[in-house]
Amino acid sequence: MFSKVLIANRGEIALRVLRACKELGIATVAVHSTADTDAMHVRLADESVCIGPPQASESYLNIPSIVAACEITGADAVHPGYGFLSENARFAEILAAHNIVFIGPTAEQIRVMGDKIEAKRAAEALGLPVVPGSKGAVRDELELKRVAAEVGYPVLIKASAGGGGRGMTVAHSEAEVVQAASRARAEAKAAFGNDEVYLERYLKTPRHIEIQVLGDGKGDAVAIGERDCSLQRRHQKVWEEARSPALNDEERERIYAVCANAMKGMSYRGAGTIEFLYDEGEFFFIEMNTRLQVEHPVTEMITGIDLVHAQLRVAAGGGLGVRQEDIRFQGHAIECRINAEHPETFMPSPGTITHYHPPGGLGVRVDSAAYQGYRIPSHYDSMIGKLIVHGNTRAECLMRLRRSLDEFVVDGVHSTLPLFRRLIHHPDIAAGAYDIHWLENFLATKEAA
Repeated sequence: MFSKVLIANRGEIALRVLRACKELGIATVAVHSTADTDAMHVRLADESVCIGPPQASESYLNIPSIVAACEITGADAVHPGYGFLSENARFAEILAAHNIVFIGPTAEQIRVMGDKIEAKRAAEALGLPVVPGSKGAVRDELELKRVAAEVGYPVLIKASAGGGGRGMTVAHSEAEVVQAASRARAEAKAAFGNDEVYLERYLKTPRHIEIQVLGDGKGDAVAIGERDCSLQRRHQKVWEEARSPALNDEERERIYAVCANAMKGMSYRGAGTIEFLYDEGEFFFIEMNTRLQVEHPVTEMITGIDLVHAQLRVAAGGGLGVRQEDIRFQGHAIECRINAEHPETFMPSPGTITHYHPPGGLGVRVDSAAYQGYRIPSHYDSMIGKLIVHGNTRAECLMRLRRSLDEFVVDGVHSTLPLFRRLIHHPDIAAGAYDIHWLENFLATKEAA
């Protein structure tokens, strides 16, 4: 096992990784910007190093500064968390060149799965079901119209290097497709410096289902259940649950086997998530995230498997620590992402938290780096924390979530707590009857009213 791990991240995920390291007796190094000097992960780490000013490009994305911090402190491994450099193949290569272990997959695996077109090709080769669409980037107007006609309208045009819903547009007819592609290219160029786009069939009312996987990098892998992430706003996940209310056991076992075999086929190393759209009994691969997901706690709650422990063990050369047949699921878990945003306009609300009281009790977990008096910086994402609840049944889980939301106090900034308090009382949520468009339709109806 490692002697010292540097955590190349901030906020709740940095604190989550720090706790796992401490449980395994691993010394920790926190890196931070000048805006995060008083952050909780900095306070609790064994050592800390300031790596730059508030701008992420000059601190949390500054590879030379992070490598220097490793050399100064003697860290022999880096955990990237999620976001920032967690899916940066070049970062993984640079760490390897300095004999520092990147706690994640290989640089080549990150590179392949980080490009949407290459990822789709790899997925198809590995036996994962894919959405019908173009075989690669669509180069010109003629090809765009031809492929769209073959796939059938409506079509979804997506940026090859996209993420977070940027560089995505829908076209409902040939009259719209060229203009839609032009918008997607412009947005992709501005956001990612790459204007390549590809085209897929647009599924009208799918669920967003993702499979948690873990591979040892030596040809063995397991699928650790699914999560339903269909409640989204502008392609950003808001509410996640495990297991999905939409699947039956036969569908689960089938997609678990497909995903585990695919990861074995590519000798995948570490934790990852294979994301699908699910519609009328069919799964369609959309992307793979080669890192820990924000919503990983719901999987931990229903399996008892610590995914960060697993990441550390695999990266240190150990085995998976679990066989597919040993994985058991108990009850139901739901996660709500509590952000410092106005609950109706969703405008960010940085500022100082004047009162903070997280809920507690049986089956309640709050992953947060916030505290009373903590100032939420304006430079990063607006997450205050994640509320995760577990119950023996989905009904019990919803009941516990309702109580926990009522108990959660965050004052001094706006938060999305009121949104979740509205959602928890909606009959569609109680029934688990929603798709990836449900939340936006709900918000639009409310705004119109």
